Order: sequence, then C-alpha cells, then structure tokens
Amino acid sequence: MSSSGTSGVTDQSPEEFNPEQQIAREDYAGHDMPVHEPSAPVPDPGVEEHLPRWTDVDQAAADRAERQVVTMFLLVPVMAVLFVLAYYLIPRDAYVDFGPLHASATHVALGLTLGIGVLLIGLATQQWARQLMANNEIVEERHPGHSPADAAEDAMTQLTVGIEESGVPRRKMLIYTALGAVGILAAPALVLLTDLGPVAGPNYRRRTFETTLWKEGIRLVNDITYTPIRPEDLEIGQLVNGVPENLKDLTGAEFNDAKAKAPIVIVRMNPADIKIPADRKDWQVAGILVYSKICTHVGCPISLWEQQTHHLLCPCHQSTFDLADSGKVVFGPAARALPQLPIKINDEGFLVARSGFPVPVGPSYFERDSRNDLGQSGEYR
Repeated sequence: MSSSGTSGVTDQSPEEFNPEQQIAREDYAGHDMPVHEPSAPVPDPGVEEHLPRWTDVDQAAADRAERQVVTMFLLVPVMAVLFVLAYYLIPRDAYVDFGPLHASATHVALGLTLGIGVLLIGLATQQWARQLMANNEIVEERHPGHSPADAAEDAMTQLTVGIEESGVPRRKMLIYTALGAVGILAAPALVLLTDLGPVAGPNYRRRTFETTLWKEGIRLVNDITYTPIRPEDLEIGQLVNGVPENLKDLTGAEFNDAKAKAPIVIVRMNPADIKIPADRKDWQVAGILVYSKICTHVGCPISLWEQQTHHLLCPCHQSTFDLADSGKVVFGPAARALPQLPIKINDEGFLVARSGFPVPVGPSYFERDSRNDLGQSGEYR
C-alpha cells in the first residue's frame, strides 16, 4: 500500500522487512561488525568448469613454450649489442629514406634495436604467463578494508605460492634469461649517457675550451674586415673589436668553436692612467691593451666601453671590469678578471700576440683554478 504525499517511496509490510538484510551505517565507518549483503538478484553461478591448457596436458607443448620464452629473452642481449654497435659505427651524417620521410640512419637503428628488445621482453613475459604459469581459478570472499594482523605472513605465503606457480623452481632457465634480458638493457642506457659529452678531464680541457687560436706572432685584425691593426690606427679612448688573423681560415663548426673563444677588445688609454703590474710591463704597446671579449661570468660577449672610467660593462648581468687596472672586476657577479693577451709589434709594424692567453678565457667552472690568475706582483693576471 503506497503512502500518499511521498513520491517514489513505498511502504513495506512487516513480513517483507528483514533488518538483517540491511547494512549498518557503522560498518562504513570501519567498525568490525559483520556485514550482511542483501539478497542476490540471481543465484550464484559459481566458478566455471576449469579447462586445462594444451601446455597443461602435453609436456612437449610446455617445453616448446619454454623454448619460445627463452629464445625471446636471449634475443634481447643481441638487440642491446646491435644498439651499441649502431651507436658507434653508423656515421652521424648517414640517412635513410622511407618514402617521403628522410631520417637519420643512427636514429632509425637505435629505435629499432631498442624497441625490438623491449618488445621481446613484453612478448616473452606474456607467453610465460599465458602458457607456463599456474592456471587455476580461485574464489575469494570479500573482507573488511583493514588488513588483519597476520597480513604480512599471508603475503609471504602468497609470494611463495606465486613463485612456485610461476614455474621458476622447475624452469630456472626462465628466470636466468629474464633477468639477463632486463639487465642487459642497461647497456643502451649507459651508452646514451655518453651524449652528455666527453669527460672534461685536464687533458680534454687543455685541448678544447682552455685553448684559443692565439699564439706568438698571430696578427690582431678587425673582427668585421679582417684588416690588420697598427698602433697608429688607434686613438686614445678608442675600443676596437678584434679576432686572430687565422680565424678566417676556418669553416663550419670549427670556425664557430674558435670564434666563441678568440674575440678580443683592443683599447688605447693614456699610459699615465694605466696601473701596470711589474710582470705585465711588456704586455702592452704605448697604452694599447688587449683583453678577452668573453665575460668571465657566463660567457657573454662584451664591448660597452666607458672612456672616462676605463670600465667595460657586460650587458647581460652588469659585470664591470676596469681595463686600466688589469681587467679587475669592480661590480657585478663575475668572479674573475678579464684575461689579458700579451701583445707586441712585429717587423711590419702590426700588432701581434706575444703569446696565447696566460689563463683560460670565458666563464668559470668547477675545475677552474683561479689561483693561477695571480702574477708575481700579486695582481690579477
């Protein structure tokens, strides 16, 4: 009999009401009271009849499946070796064409070998699970959300059973090849780390970023016209951007690498305004001094010249260097003075380098020993 005035709600007769079929509210709050499920709408059909797999009844089929899994695991190290060989042996400028696609041969080879290796591991584990691991259906009753006190013991028991059912104790070659296949994939990952760059040891630093094109006898030339510079070409207070004359002989990446380190600024000041340390007396010519154009903070090129103060300002982070006082830092985040290039006049009357830079040019780095920047006079070199 329906209750009037209440939409969608029907009365239930006392005979139909069963309080044990209701779920108490306290159970939702985690109480340990028993939970009584409502009547199931359909009878429980139970677990279907277990149908054994072919590998469960035929030992030859099981052995064949094992060989398939082991073979796939053994192919993974082959893919890893091919990956390493492709990385080192395929030229970086080699390309392959796939219809309209033009791709690097190295990238294609690395992608295929690594991708096939990972795919083989996935296929092998799938075949292992589908054909060789235990295939028994089980039924578990629902239980409260919290774990019982003996949960750890049960977990270890289940782990032991799982290991037994996986077939590892009886088929040890499976686990050996699986571990080997997964472990060997570390080789491609380690090889890729070499792309981070060579180890910057002392010998490597001396051959690369601590060495410039400057050496004894190299003429100073204008960085735009490559015109050699004579002392009389410079007026007091003037700054000229320069490069080594042999820079124009380089091309491509070699040119860019050299140009990143070799630029200089050539300034002429009144000799009376210059503080010349005792060990730098022969580094200048008639008030003409030469410094690296590369800021010692983060490597920006600098040429903002203040004639009255003799300061050179970096536009990036405002590091300021006093070119009349050995290029010392007078303001800003730079930690080292600008390296100075010793110069002289050659027999033709042009300005040339007396030697290379006595200290590395450019920004600081962890291995940089700035103690070598000090000369015998205690001034910055």
